[in-house]
Amino acid sequence: MPTLLEVQTAMRCSLLGSGDAAVAPTLGDALTPADRLSVYRNTSRTALTNALRLNFPAVQRLVGKDFFAAAADAFISHNPPNTAWLDLYGDGFPEFLQSFEPATGLIYLPDVARLERAVGRALHAVDAKPLEYSQLLHIEASVQGRVRFIPHPSVSLVFSRYPVDAIWRAVLARDDVTLATIDLSAALTVADDFDAAAWLAAHLAAGHFSDFTLSDSENPVVAEHPQ
Repeated sequence: MPTLLEVQTAMRCSLLGSGDAAVAPTLGDALTPADRLSVYRNTSRTALTNALRLNFPAVQRLVGKDFFAAAADAFISHNPPNTAWLDLYGDGFPEFLQSFEPATGLIYLPDVARLERAVGRALHAVDAKPLEYSQLLHIEASVQGRVRFIPHPSVSLVFSRYPVDAIWRAVLARDDVTLATIDLSAALTVADDFDAAAWLAAHLAAGHFSDFTLSDSENPVVAEHPQ
């Protein structure tokens, strides 16, 4: 008689499409093994596909429901969830889309997915009190160059060659007119007259930092960001 771990491992392989032979002997006689496994497999696939739809709504609207379902099915087979909490399922979906051959025509699609992944992390981030400007007033001038700002848990960086924020907003707003006029070469660039002080003040005012530390070496003020 197989152990519980052996049954669970065989069931996992079956749900991910690796065959029913190993787990079929452990099932009862009310339904055929194939029918019983089909119920579990379909329920599992539907739940995971719906989780991806909720986590990547703009991606689905860009490619359509049928295309998205096919992409989700391929992704799920090789990237099952590692936790029962599905609100953040799909960490590897942007990278999957990068190599998914049917999606190569939409060159900005993986970056839109990366932006949606960042939005999801922000939505479900733990609560943290933003850094208050008053906490910086008493830093001695001699160590100001060692200040390193720690981002709020909801903050992350998305690097892209394309204006994915504009694409994302237009898609979710169903604004086809704006979407059609977006210049794919108009991604954000750093201007020659970039004002670091103004940039830092804007992020402080927006509550994008939760704390700060002093680095071991003398460096310009920088913002750390999560990977």
